[in-house]
Amino acid sequence: MTDAASSYSTLRWDNGRLLLLDQTALPDEERMIECRSYRDVADAIRTMKIRGAPAIGVAGAYGLALGAREIAARDREEFTRQLRAIASALLQTRPTAVNLRWALERALTVLDRFPSATVDALRDRLLDEAHAIAHEDVATNRAIGEHGASLMAPGERVLTYCNTGSLATVDYGTALGIIRTAHERGKRPLVYVCETRPYLQGARLTSWELLRYGIPGSLITDNAAGYFMSRGQVDRIIVGADRIAANGDVANKIGTYSLAVLARAHEIPFIVAAPLSTVDFRTPDGTAIPIEERRPEEVTHLAGVRVAPERMPALNPAFDVTPNHLVTAIVTDAGIAYPPFSHSLADLAKVPLGGAGDRRVAR
Repeated sequence: MTDAASSYSTLRWDNGRLLLLDQTALPDEERMIECRSYRDVADAIRTMKIRGAPAIGVAGAYGLALGAREIAARDREEFTRQLRAIASALLQTRPTAVNLRWALERALTVLDRFPSATVDALRDRLLDEAHAIAHEDVATNRAIGEHGASLMAPGERVLTYCNTGSLATVDYGTALGIIRTAHERGKRPLVYVCETRPYLQGARLTSWELLRYGIPGSLITDNAAGYFMSRGQVDRIIVGADRIAANGDVANKIGTYSLAVLARAHEIPFIVAAPLSTVDFRTPDGTAIPIEERRPEEVTHLAGVRVAPERMPALNPAFDVTPNHLVTAIVTDAGIAYPPFSHSLADLAKVPLGGAGDRRVAR
């Protein structure tokens, strides 16, 4: 592949550098940032300039390709040692989203697949692998959209959370991709967008995307969701995922669990949308999923302005875990999984029950 092989709205590889749409500047400014080293990519992931499980996975693969270019060693063994250290550093940036680990591990398979390659050749192969992961993500999201839209009736009122569109992926989206596909099919969904405190991904990012796509929707506060459900104004909830355990427990943006409980109380379908790469068969259930703790300032401040008293401590878990019994279905690129998820997810991924193998590494 050439240097111009990957060009999407969220990220773009351009002549030895990775360009990312700075999501911290949205919706006020569309600004690209330049990453010339793996440290630049790590910082962009850590500070949420790029975010969303699939997107940070792809960014991590490109970060590894950039890191390979920074290694001066000509000896393959030393090159491999330093490359694995770079992968480890990238992995530490966001511990909950499993796509980052999946993409880095897939990129590292280049070392085994080309045992006789020179260091220079390995650098090229790592970049090719990053391009391939990026290209495949678009097709994956389109497939999720097709499968998920088949569940929706015309005119459904859908509540969604956080941001799961093009900005959270390489292009098109997961949960929002389902809504986009339904819209493109003429089903005319109406979307309720939860603001998603404390980082306001719904207010800033999903709202911005819906306006671009011409999909009708309304922004609501997170604590208004139950009100609209109680009035019979929500037909379906569709959310994304940062990690799905083998049993179908779902880690997603903090507040997702509350929505799932409300959905069960009001008998509303609760749908999770994610690529199979988000299903972590090494994690048996949600209790084993690490939950990222972010800076308290994200809670005590809003747009840089303090809204809490000084010296008031704040807790800021970035994710929570929704137990599988609250999930109606999980929509993946390979199809739709229904309870019991330990069987249906393994079947979609062709993973033996109780096994840790994963066919997706070789996708």
